[in-house]
Amino acid sequence: MKQPNTEELKERYISFVNSRKSLVISSQDEQGVPFISYAPYIQAGGKLYIYISRISDHYRYVENNAHIHVMLIGDESASPNVFARERARWVCESKNLGNEGYEEIFALFDERFGDKMMGMLRGLDFSLFELTPSSGRYVVGFGQAFEVDLSGERFEHVVVDRKDK
Repeated sequence: MKQPNTEELKERYISFVNSRKSLVISSQDEQGVPFISYAPYIQAGGKLYIYISRISDHYRYVENNAHIHVMLIGDESASPNVFARERARWVCESKNLGNEGYEEIFALFDERFGDKMMGMLRGLDFSLFELTPSSGRYVVGFGQAFEVDLSGERFEHVVVDRKDK
């Protein structure tokens, strides 16, 4: 199989991550049952930030689980093959930051989602969560999977030996 152009795909990865506005959240309820949801996000300083309502189910699941998984996924209508949709995922440590302070983070939310929307949400029961990504993987096609960090500094091609198949 032809080796992928790692530098070109790394640029594509960074562009992909920067183009998404929401992420999929995988967490667990109190009984360990998986739960999936989504939230708009911003990134800053190598971390992801979500702003979610206390009345949502995922609020307490994200708050009560030190580790969650998050994923960004490309639009299936833009994918040549749904089995190889472009996607990136990370294991994250979650931390509830509350709703006070962190004005530099809220300024990024204002910029991305509008200050009127964020002003309204800040008057409700929402709370800011900091997600610190550790291990991650980016998939852009068959045979094109990469171990990554959020910034793209780590970008290592995953090679699977298929001789046993």
